[in-house]
Amino acid sequence: MTAIWDSLWVDIDLATMQTHAPYGAIHDGALGIKDGRIAWVGPRAQLPGAPDRLADAVIEGGGRWMTPGLIDCHTHILFGGERSREFELRLEGASYEEIARAGGGIVSTVAATRAASEAELVAGATRRLKPFLAEGVTTIEVKSGYGLDLESELKMLRAARRLGEMLPVSVRTSFLGAHAVPQEFQGRQPEYVALICREMLPAVARSGLADAVDGFCEGIAFTLDETARIFETATALGLRVKLHAEQLSDLGGAALAARFGALSADHLECLGEDGVAAMAAAGTVAVLLPGANYFLAETRRPPVAALRRAGVPIALASNCNPGSAPVLSLLLMLSMGCTLFRLTPEEALAGVTRQAARALGLADRGLLAPGLRADLAVWDIEGPAALAYWIGGNPCAAVVRNGTVVKSFS
Repeated sequence: MTAIWDSLWVDIDLATMQTHAPYGAIHDGALGIKDGRIAWVGPRAQLPGAPDRLADAVIEGGGRWMTPGLIDCHTHILFGGERSREFELRLEGASYEEIARAGGGIVSTVAATRAASEAELVAGATRRLKPFLAEGVTTIEVKSGYGLDLESELKMLRAARRLGEMLPVSVRTSFLGAHAVPQEFQGRQPEYVALICREMLPAVARSGLADAVDGFCEGIAFTLDETARIFETATALGLRVKLHAEQLSDLGGAALAARFGALSADHLECLGEDGVAAMAAAGTVAVLLPGANYFLAETRRPPVAALRRAGVPIALASNCNPGSAPVLSLLLMLSMGCTLFRLTPEEALAGVTRQAARALGLADRGLLAPGLRADLAVWDIEGPAALAYWIGGNPCAAVVRNGTVVKSFS
């Protein structure tokens, strides 16, 4: 008899992350894989035959837990230089303005990123990305935004694509030219916005290097009108949008993003009821970033209870970046999401699987369900809540990406 599946996992508890039960749990489950896709999921007792006759390879899970592969849906993991000295200066009493005047802040990262070669950017991002992969991350979003001129932004996007070619991870890219105003355009912000719309966005669209367009709508960044102009141009070019919104003040950025059918609005510490309602109506995902909230010692938290009541999907992400979130662990964000933002452990895990996939517009992953990509993580834990409970550990025992084991039991 010819096997019908390439591989079959047995003796495994499944957190399918579907909504029929807590965590979508199936105890003593089984999962079959064919051609990189999940072919069968269910209780082992309901398998349609003997395991060794169903699959070419039968893998014993040893009673471990399996979840979808983790998804980090908001990162700035690719950049030049680093800024640990600024951390020291802030703790010694220096203000952000003083650091910026001395050549620090985002200005220093832009200078280092512009000076770095594409290979150097790839090498630096690879070092930062490997801890995420070891924790079961199989999909990651990577933003540009530290180049702030067309050549450097395209260099960043090319480097991000190379990460996905070199490492066992799916990379989604976001063009973030509207991250800050570069030094050469200081005092001429409208001209920089015009450059983004007239030259940068069309070139990015032609390149095919970006899956979405992001922006930073805030008092220290871009106005509502400027963001709307950028989004109008992006959508006319066929690019989806997302937005850094309501981190420091409620400017109405989340509602604006929702009006453009944004995949997500991210940060949201200062989100008001109008923004919550607009996001709920549009199906825009709320991406919460507890690492930045922690690192910046913010006291204001996103309105999680209001988001829940409105039915807004909630995702979690690392926001890995050199300035406000030097985070190298997505698992740690589950713990912080629960302790700082009062998410439940199930909401936190959904936030880096099912809801994170939605925040990236990916309908083919984030759940354990037939037909979806076989991106899987296997854990040495007593139950799924342990992923948010432990601080600083990594219980990931195995990782499967697109049906292939890329991290095996030690």
